[in-house]
Amino acid sequence: MFVRVLFLLLLALDIGAGCWLYFAPRAPLAETPAADAGVAKLVLLSETDHGAPAVMPAPPKPASDSTRETCLSIGAFATQADVRAAVKALTPLVARIQFRETRVTEVRGYWVYLPAPGNRERALDIARQLSSKGISDYYVVTAGEQPNAISLGLFREQANADKRLAEIRALGFKPEAVQRSDEVPIYWIDYAQVGDAPIDWRAQVPARSELHAQPIDCF
Repeated sequence: MFVRVLFLLLLALDIGAGCWLYFAPRAPLAETPAADAGVAKLVLLSETDHGAPAVMPAPPKPASDSTRETCLSIGAFATQADVRAAVKALTPLVARIQFRETRVTEVRGYWVYLPAPGNRERALDIARQLSSKGISDYYVVTAGEQPNAISLGLFREQANADKRLAEIRALGFKPEAVQRSDEVPIYWIDYAQVGDAPIDWRAQVPARSELHAQPIDCF
């Protein structure tokens, strides 16, 4: 009898506990974030107003390119002393600098002469004829590419050479003239500058109106 009563009492307690767990109010579950902090929430196209596309944020504007380089070449300088002085003046103002040498053909003047005859004796005979007609500024070439030619003068200006030609031709001779030229070195400065503000290089190399600058590929 006692055992039956104890059984019924335990059964009633189990039923009561089960009812309390089932009908008791439940605390709301914490909402799990849809994305990590700082990441925009995903929105479906159908969830926007009338299906309008979502506005994407504009990309950030690029910062001004303060590291952009431009390169120039200045020249031509006639001597190494000139180019070194200019390099010294420009070096504090530029990112990189160098100088280089090139060569150009420069006209030195004009040589007026009578071509060499067949031998030395004939050349001396022509020289005596010139002397007899009042021409004293000549000499017979003894060596070089045209031995026995008769030199009638070196002239820096072509007009003066032409005048000499006409004078000797008027005496019945057949002079010729050739242009004399040599290869000479000239020098250039190449430099790189950073940014858009140009460097006033002329202020650093004054009194050089013959110089000019031209853009080059950066080195």
